[in-house]
Amino acid sequence: MSQPPGPSALRLAAPLLLAALLGGGVAAGVTTAVVDRHDGEVHTTTVIRQAPITGGTGRETVNQGLTAADIYQRYAPGVVYVRSEVVQQTDNPFDPFGGTQRSEATGSGFVIDGQGDILTNNHVIEGARAVTVQFADKKTVRAKVVGKDPSTDLALLNVDPEGLALKPLPLGSSRDVQVGDPTIAIGNPFGLSRTLTTGVVSALQREIQAPNGFAIRDVIQTDAAINPGNSGGPLIDAAGRVIGINSQIETGGAGSQGNVGIGFAVPIDTAKAILAQLKSGEAVQRAYLGVQSITVDGSLDALDLPAKHGALVQRVEANSPADAAGLKAGEIQATLQGTTETVLLGGDIITKFDGKTITSSQQLSQLVSGHRPGDKVKLELVRKDSKQTLEIALGKRPTTLQSG
Repeated sequence: MSQPPGPSALRLAAPLLLAALLGGGVAAGVTTAVVDRHDGEVHTTTVIRQAPITGGTGRETVNQGLTAADIYQRYAPGVVYVRSEVVQQTDNPFDPFGGTQRSEATGSGFVIDGQGDILTNNHVIEGARAVTVQFADKKTVRAKVVGKDPSTDLALLNVDPEGLALKPLPLGSSRDVQVGDPTIAIGNPFGLSRTLTTGVVSALQREIQAPNGFAIRDVIQTDAAINPGNSGGPLIDAAGRVIGINSQIETGGAGSQGNVGIGFAVPIDTAKAILAQLKSGEAVQRAYLGVQSITVDGSLDALDLPAKHGALVQRVEANSPADAAGLKAGEIQATLQGTTETVLLGGDIITKFDGKTITSSQQLSQLVSGHRPGDKVKLELVRKDSKQTLEIALGKRPTTLQSG
């Protein structure tokens, strides 16, 4: 999938939001809500395949041959049930003082070390006034949000490890994953804690959209059942190692809420790359160019573009480094023959980034991500029929992608 799925079909696999206003009183600022429909009970639903799970590639792994039951018994205790208390302002035309609505978002997370650090999705805890985590032994403790990165939809929680039997999950590498490899998801779909489902890696290098509008790249697609409440839980390989963080699902349309066999996990290597920044509590710093582009390849030959490779600029974000440097976006709309896909023609085609030849829009984004804000880079581009070189100082990525 070269472009993010449409917002009507792609849904966050999490949080299961529990809120129901009680009464319709006019008392100033008095609004309450039902916070928890799970009545404090811990439910477990487990789907287990007893045959050993072996990789389809024949690659040797440390624990190859583990059954789903083995993996569940070893690592399910390290998967936690995350509850976030969210308080929102409500507009009541009959209440001049306004009011609040209290609700609870629930999702999943998993322990990554003995110091009480827990990885989850940012959208599970976004806007939370308080966060608690429940362990397999039903012990519930308050968690602190240490760091978060909306652009990858990841967050790091921490709990006081004293008195807790923490079971960290081993982190693998998403670079080693291949299509067809077995996968296991453990999480809390619909509040059913520590549910296990199995599947395979259906595709690699997918692209999804973070809640703040930026693209998350190199995402793992799986057919292991993922549903609301699974967000933040681990996607595990046949050796028991975490290869991704379950984040979004394809629902098949606005009328469907549950699993249709298409789930998406943020690769664990993406999390490992920013883990130190998350632990420090500092905002994750990302370089920013400020263009949206599409790949120039053979599929665009009929458009007779002035370059045969590169990234064709579709949009330049206002007040971005690209805007300041004078990059030009396309303005002439064209429809690709035999499709309903449209492109904007007439914009710059970026062919090289700091000397590296650009072969796709994804590569351009990855090269930008490899830099820090303030770095100066050279862009080689084709504008109409002329070649130009621009020097640009990369900026700091904004918290949300501009729209309009």
